[in-house]
Amino acid sequence: MSADGEAASAPRGDSDAAETYKGILTAYPYAFRASESMAFRIYAGVSALLGAGVVLLFTFAIVTLLGSTADAAGGSFTFSRAFFLFLMLLVVAPLVAPVLFVARRHRRVGSETRYDRQLAATGYGFLLAMYVALVITTPADLREDPGGALGFVAEFLYGLPNAAAVVPPVGAALLIYLSHRQLR
Repeated sequence: MSADGEAASAPRGDSDAAETYKGILTAYPYAFRASESMAFRIYAGVSALLGAGVVLLFTFAIVTLLGSTADAAGGSFTFSRAFFLFLMLLVVAPLVAPVLFVARRHRRVGSETRYDRQLAATGYGFLLAMYVALVITTPADLREDPGGALGFVAEFLYGLPNAAAVVPPVGAALLIYLSHRQLR
């Protein structure tokens, strides 16, 4: 036990037990190295790549927005710029949350493969929920009929109002948090 009442984890390999992480960028390699779950390790890699892609996409969107609204006065244009950052946070936070939760758990308690697998599964669920949200909001002229068994699912999702696209990602993000709370 450490002085603050936390269980100290045993050193892994030739790394020092005191070596942890100092932020989101160093939490990824720490969680990847500390986890014994292959499912979680794959999720950590996938979420790192997708997170970087989302940040890059939103950066380009903000630069484009700034370029098109540079001559305009403040007010609603300033709000839309801030709203882009808020949307990016809403997408990136649940994407990286499983990795941060696992890194924190490994730092404080130690390794538990069941916890790592469950958080990876909820992270994959969030990725699927984001895909479903994108399908729901697909413009009518870009919709395709996949046919077969997926045709019915696609038609159902296309028929939902665009506002319904918020439900799957929010539900998946809540599931990530609830899984963390249940298993800790």
